[in-house]
Amino acid sequence: MTAPRYLFLLMLLFVNGLFAADPLAKHNFDVRSYGATGDGKTLDTGAINRAIQTAAEAGGGTVVLPAGDYLCYSIHLQSKVALYLGVGATIIAADPPAPGESGGYDAAEPNQWSEYQDFGHTHWRNSLIWGENLDQVSITGPGRIYGRGLSRGNGRISRPVGALPPQGEPGELLSDVLGSDGVFPIPDRPDLKPGSFGYPNARDTLSDGVGNKAIALKNCRNVTLRDFSILHGGHFGILATGVDNLTIDNLVIDTNRDGMDIDACANVRISNCTINSPWDDGLCLKASFGLGVARFCENVTITNCLVSGFDEGSILDGTRRRGLARRGGPISRIKLGTEASGGFRNITISNCVFDYCRGLALEQVDGGDLEDIAISNITMRDVPNAPIFLRLGARLRRPATTEPGHVRRILIDNLVASNVSPDHGILLLGVAEHPVEDVILSNIQIHYAGGGTTEQATRTVPELENAYPDPYDFGFIPSWGIFARHVKGLSLRGVELHTIKPDARPAIILDDVTDVRAADVILDVTDKLPVWSMVNVSRLHARDTTRLPDGTIPGITARELR
Repeated sequence: MTAPRYLFLLMLLFVNGLFAADPLAKHNFDVRSYGATGDGKTLDTGAINRAIQTAAEAGGGTVVLPAGDYLCYSIHLQSKVALYLGVGATIIAADPPAPGESGGYDAAEPNQWSEYQDFGHTHWRNSLIWGENLDQVSITGPGRIYGRGLSRGNGRISRPVGALPPQGEPGELLSDVLGSDGVFPIPDRPDLKPGSFGYPNARDTLSDGVGNKAIALKNCRNVTLRDFSILHGGHFGILATGVDNLTIDNLVIDTNRDGMDIDACANVRISNCTINSPWDDGLCLKASFGLGVARFCENVTITNCLVSGFDEGSILDGTRRRGLARRGGPISRIKLGTEASGGFRNITISNCVFDYCRGLALEQVDGGDLEDIAISNITMRDVPNAPIFLRLGARLRRPATTEPGHVRRILIDNLVASNVSPDHGILLLGVAEHPVEDVILSNIQIHYAGGGTTEQATRTVPELENAYPDPYDFGFIPSWGIFARHVKGLSLRGVELHTIKPDARPAIILDDVTDVRAADVILDVTDKLPVWSMVNVSRLHARDTTRLPDGTIPGITARELR
């Protein structure tokens, strides 16, 4: 080969190689180049933070964690920096220092609004990974975040993955722990002064150096979380507060308390996520006063997600164990509330699956509004709590608030559920003079376990308007299908309610309900037992409904229909 031809081929190979190279390679920052070991024994916090800082100073880039176990305390996210967890990469939350020793996770920052929400919702920096006032930030990749050394609140460090704390005997029933009046005992709180909400509470306050969240974001914009998993995430797998333009996609969270809390955020898209959280809520929207302002959680879409309450760790390992025997079974669920100072609006939830966990909960008890909510295409199995819980209350945990807010314009369509607990049924609860408004339940089929007694049918359901909102605190409900109280505008369309075993309670109780429309409502009937029970019902219109005559009934003071 002649020299000119040889040189020409070398130049051709060089040019081809130049164009074939990754044009973004110079914007990738491998944490091992900054001293990270990934051996699971050496603290790699400093190396990862150096890589993030270098990327930020270069105008942005991707910080790459290749396969390895990276033991860390607080990692500081930066604007225009992506954290990429490669295949086989795990960020492990290190154990906090021993009591009295320095170091560990970043200290919880001061917050003058701490009386309005618990310690976990009030602070962000005491986390494994956190960011504040950031723009264009992401965490992606198929790797994992393991919160081994995080606290779940009320203690320095959590029990190991899957460890069950003391709980009731297997098969313990709600009746075994209720008071004589049929209501779950609410402990006296002599420590609360008039006008106080009980925060900050010494029991859930953590000392400096202890972390309690896997990921915490505050006042950020244009954030993407995608493709990774979280195991054992502490108080929160993800806490996002005041974050706008947030995308969360294809995450698996298998944890020991809340999966993700989306608090006072706007323009949020959550999709294709699996959340297993037997001890607390799975996917929770909130609107706390943690930022010192009543800010809506709004413009949120949740779609194609699964929530479940199997033993912690058993979603990720594929075993889906059911070792939990506590009162009420596992928690998990999709919930709006409890912290609700700012309110909720423009929320859609669609194509979601509930498996061995509680149902939907929409709660506004802090004086804000909860409105314009559309929920569709939901399936549920083995539900130990109310399948649908709508609650307007008057806890009023925000400044200068004296009246309940509003729960209105709620549409729930295409929901099917089986083996649902007989304790509660669907609960729609307002406050006297402050009704829940304009609720449509359509194309719903629920099969309850049944077995309710005539004694339970005589119970008076307490109002509990100032209390924490949870179905179990109301005790056994005297109806098995629907209990609606203080509601204005209720439409039941294509609703089928059945019991697996006979139930001695009415199927539906309406108490102080105005403007009811029931069309194509099918209810199981037991001989000599009432199907409907109504007190102070105004303007009821029925068509093709079990045990209701077609037409309009202008007013019912008190009546049972057999």
